[in-house]
Formats: sequence, structure tokens, C-alpha cells
Amino acid sequence: CLNSESAEKAARFVRLCDGFGIPLVVLVDVPGYLPGVDQEWGGVVRRGAKLLHAFGESSVPRVTLVTRKIYGGAYIAMNSRSLNATKVFAWPDAEVAVMGAKAAVGILHKRKLAAAPDHEREALHDELADEHDRIAGGVDSAIELGVVDDKIDPAHTRSVLTQALAEAPARRGRHKNIPL
Repeated sequence: CLNSESAEKAARFVRLCDGFGIPLVVLVDVPGYLPGVDQEWGGVVRRGAKLLHAFGESSVPRVTLVTRKIYGGAYIAMNSRSLNATKVFAWPDAEVAVMGAKAAVGILHKRKLAAAPDHEREALHDELADEHDRIAGGVDSAIELGVVDDKIDPAHTRSVLTQALAEAPARRGRHKNIPL
């Protein structure tokens, strides 16, 4: 999970790389922002905004790879297409969604699950989660929505990422390296 400290640390790193013209490869497996009162008092919104801003204003080539899962606002913050990432790739089993399928089913089908007999509830939940995952959480639907550019085989990860960086226009970062 992203927490307030890790978001600020990542923002400093992105700005440092941008200041020196170093391209970024972002490997993503983040289920979301860490919830809790401690995070709220620690400034997770303010510090998370620093990460969004750092990626949004950086001009060096930035390639993202979703290795396992990315949910909700954490997807946006981790160099998404909406922040003008150069390319966003995902492995075939990756999940890109607002939330995990099991959690989504618990919200979307709460009444249907409550009405089901106890001995059938878990099987129904799993069936609905599989259906939800097929419709909304897979890489193919993320590609259709334009939030992921392509699905890549894990064995070809290195060559695909290096090719994406090589094809990207070389840009010198436009920012100075200032303390955040």
C-alpha cells in the first residue's frame, strides 16, 4: 500500500530523475492507499498529491508495468495514462480496477448475497466475483478503456520495456533538483 511517507519519498525520486533527465520505469503492485486515521493525520492526501504532481509535470520518458494489481486512486498516482505516461503495460494476470472483485461484489450485490442461504452464500460470492473480474477487472478491459496500452508476457518484460524507452523521445528534465 502507498502511505503518506512512501508517496512523498516517491515524489522526491521522480523529481530527482526528472531534474537529471533520467527515464523512469515504474513497476506497480499497489492495492491502494493505506487507510486509517494515522495516515490522514500524517497528510496522505497532501503527500499523495505531491506524487501526482511530480509525475504529472515530469517530462522524461516514463514507462509503467502493472505486475499484479493496482486499484483505485493508487493507479492514478503511480504513473498512469492520465498523467501522460509514455507507455503502460500489464502482465496477463494483472488486475486493474477501482477495487478488488471480492470487495466490489460485497458492495454491488449486498442484497443478493444477504438473501442467499448460508450454505450457498460463499459459492455465490465467488461466482459473482469471477463474473465481475471477467467483465471489469482484467487487463483486456483495461486495454479497452485505454488505461493500459498493451498486455505483455512476463518473459519478454525486459525487451518490451527497453524498446518502449528507446522509442520515446529523449527529453531532458525541465526542473531543478530542489528539496521537497
